[in-house]
Amino acid sequence: GIPARQPDKPTADDEQWLKECGCELLLVMAYGHLLRDSLLAIPRLPPLNFHASLLPELRGASPIDTAIATGRDTTGITLMRIVKKMDSGAILDLEKVSIEAEDNRASLTTKLADACVPLLSRNVPTLLGGELAFREQDENAATYCRILDKDDSNMDFSASALELHNRCRALHLWPGTAFNYQGQRIKVGQSALSSIVPASGTTPGTVLESGFGKDGLHVATADGVISLLSLQRPGGKMLPASEFLRGMPIPSGSILESSPMKPLERIA
Repeated sequence: GIPARQPDKPTADDEQWLKECGCELLLVMAYGHLLRDSLLAIPRLPPLNFHASLLPELRGASPIDTAIATGRDTTGITLMRIVKKMDSGAILDLEKVSIEAEDNRASLTTKLADACVPLLSRNVPTLLGGELAFREQDENAATYCRILDKDDSNMDFSASALELHNRCRALHLWPGTAFNYQGQRIKVGQSALSSIVPASGTTPGTVLESGFGKDGLHVATADGVISLLSLQRPGGKMLPASEFLRGMPIPSGSILESSPMKPLERIA
């Protein structure tokens, strides 16, 4: 019974509607627009944003992806005041969320969405009562994550197996992860860390086992082995590695081409 609007971009009509509703509290999450001062001035209480990291870490556009890709085991939701500077408003409260070894972007997004419920529930009485206890962020501890682009799908096998696996988990929805082999861009669906130990001096990117009838395509990295469990060729379907390799063999001893991976997080 609660009326709702979901404008792609708020207009003057939306602002008028909020005024007519007697809006007291304005909450934003992953909205992707700078809100006009005229809109932010409508609610009785300070407008608030749910940001999907534990601020001041991971301000910016890709906090969920970057938290997984950088190997964190904890992230969360920050309820913060909206200000002009990106994700730098004072913090009202935090809700922590564990990042499990099997989490990827989709599963972590769901967990973070669920975490908004207790975070808001325990703060609404305080908000409506006007007892606001904001604390300023530590600017010296701030880090930033950027908008992802298609080049972030690159795999550099001279990185560690763990870093490559984390990027596969983090970027599986978009842009994915991929490598080049014989002029084709091969997309990776799922990966795992392997217990196989490569021989000393093995070149990163070397295929150690072909994967036929096994648990994946095993590839040497800087410090171990990553198992590529599902693969997709251009125009094809994502397939388990054993099925993929029946149609496109990648023999043991092949060296998969590495491409440079850009950092996803930076310090201010």
